[in-house]
Amino acid sequence: MFDVVIVGGGPAGMAAALTFGRVHRPVVLIDAGEGRNATAGNVHNFLTRDGTPPAELRKLGREELAAYRTVQTTAGTVTDARALDGGGFHLDLSGGGTAAARRLLLATGLADELPGPRGVEALWGRSAFHCPYCHGYECTGKQVAVLGADPARVRLALQLSRFAADVALCTGGQPLDPAARATLESHGVAVRCEAIARLEGTDGRLEQIVFEKGPSLARDAVFVVNVPRRRSDLADRLGCTVFADGCVEVNEFGQTSVPGVYAAGDMARRVTVPMPMAAVIAAAASGTVAAAVIDQDLLCADFGLPNPLAQARG
Repeated sequence: MFDVVIVGGGPAGMAAALTFGRVHRPVVLIDAGEGRNATAGNVHNFLTRDGTPPAELRKLGREELAAYRTVQTTAGTVTDARALDGGGFHLDLSGGGTAAARRLLLATGLADELPGPRGVEALWGRSAFHCPYCHGYECTGKQVAVLGADPARVRLALQLSRFAADVALCTGGQPLDPAARATLESHGVAVRCEAIARLEGTDGRLEQIVFEKGPSLARDAVFVVNVPRRRSDLADRLGCTVFADGCVEVNEFGQTSVPGVYAAGDMARRVTVPMPMAAVIAAAASGTVAAAVIDQDLLCADFGLPNPLAQARG
C-alpha cells in the first residue's frame, strides 16, 4: 500500500509528487496524459517558466520526479475508487491493474467545452482564449475581440483595451445593456451585435469573424466563453461534495468533505472562490499545499500526535 495515490499528472499532481518525494513518502502518480492546456502554444504567468510549451513543462516535471526513489509514475486512468473498511482506498486502473493507498489526492483537472461559434475548436489555445492572465499579454498591440454580452465579458473587453491595439465586443446577437455599451464606446471599444456565423483562420491563427449579416471583422485573437468540466467522476464515486459547476469543494488545505480524500488543481476550489481557477502556477501551488497537509496527516497518524489540521475539514 502506498502512502498516497495521486490521480492526475498535471502541474498540481507533479508538484504534490515532488513534495512527497522530498519527505520520502512512497507515492504513485497516475497520469492519463490529457492536459487541459495541451493545445496551447505556451504556458504563461509561471515564474521562471513563462513561455514554456505545455509538453516541455510536463517533460521537465517528470525528469525532476525521477530523482526521487519513493515516487513512482505510471500512465493510465483510474476507473473506480472506494474506501476500504480498515482505512485507506482501493483503486481500479485501466488495463486491469489496481492500487491501494492510505490517502488519495485527486488532481484530474478540467476539460473545456466550447459552445461556439463554429471554427473555435481549430483556434483554441492558439488564437482563441479565455483567460487574460494566461494569454492577454500576447495580444499587446493586436486586434482583439471578446464574445458575449454579460457584465463579465464587458469587463474583459475593457481590461484588454489597456494594451490591445483595437478591441471589439461581439455579442453574438444578444442584447447589450445600454449603459454598458456607452461605457465601452467611451473607452474606444467597438460593439458588434450581429449573430456570428463562424470564426475563420489558418493554422490555428484567427483571421476574421464572419457575421450572419454585415461585414466581417478582421481580428488577430478572440476571447470566447468556455464551459469547464471535470475529467473524472472519482470525486462523485467517493461521495465528495461538489459545486454546481462540477468543481470539488475543498478548504484552504485541499481537504474534501471525505476524510482521507484531498483535491488540488483547477478541478477543486474553496467555497469563497466563485469560479474555477485556470492558472498553471496556482494549480502547482495547490498541489504543494495539499501534499504538505497530507504528510502532516500521516505523520500524526504514525506517531499518535494531535493533528493541528484535523478541525480544518469542513
